[in-house]
Amino acid sequence: MSTVLIVVALIVGFAAVVAAVLFTGPGKPSGRGGLKRRFGPEYDRILARHDGDSKAAERELGERVERHGRLRHEPLPDEKREQYVAEWAALQERFVDAPQEAVARAERLVAKLAQERGYPEGTRYDDQVDALSVHHAHAIDGYRRVHHAASDEGRGASTEEMREAMVGARELFERLILAHPEDTGGHDDRTARGTGRNRNFSLRPKGSGA
Repeated sequence: MSTVLIVVALIVGFAAVVAAVLFTGPGKPSGRGGLKRRFGPEYDRILARHDGDSKAAERELGERVERHGRLRHEPLPDEKREQYVAEWAALQERFVDAPQEAVARAERLVAKLAQERGYPEGTRYDDQVDALSVHHAHAIDGYRRVHHAASDEGRGASTEEMREAMVGARELFERLILAHPEDTGGHDDRTARGTGRNRNFSLRPKGSGA
């Protein structure tokens, strides 16, 4: 091989490496392994929706990361945080006597909190869920369940199903409450950290022994 051809091959190889680094930069997908780690159960859900077509599933998830991967949490003032925690506690109390009403209000409260933290507004539910799944993939299923339970289609749900939906939504609620502005969510999807006031919520009636 001539010297000219060797130089050309080295230049092409270097350009390919640079392109790969740029493509997998911050907020961008890094192939199947990276997407599976980042999205966890959400990856499996999208894969099933595409009938096992991994390329279609990865294309959809990659597009989500492109649209929402650089989103950063808006700061939540302490007084607002306390207000949201108090509202959630009131919903839990209300659940005992009016589970359907409590579920509907819980769905609206999580949507409002997500919007306040910088996610798309609740009236754009699908877009909001897509954005949340990029940063809180392991907690998004509960929000979907409480949204379904609060809809007309979910009105036939049993009290236990509604309770489980609220428990699932609570996980996302806690993560949104406790996320700091400098957190990017990203692939670590870190476990919520909190004080005794807003952790270990129970939707069981007091004295039920559950």
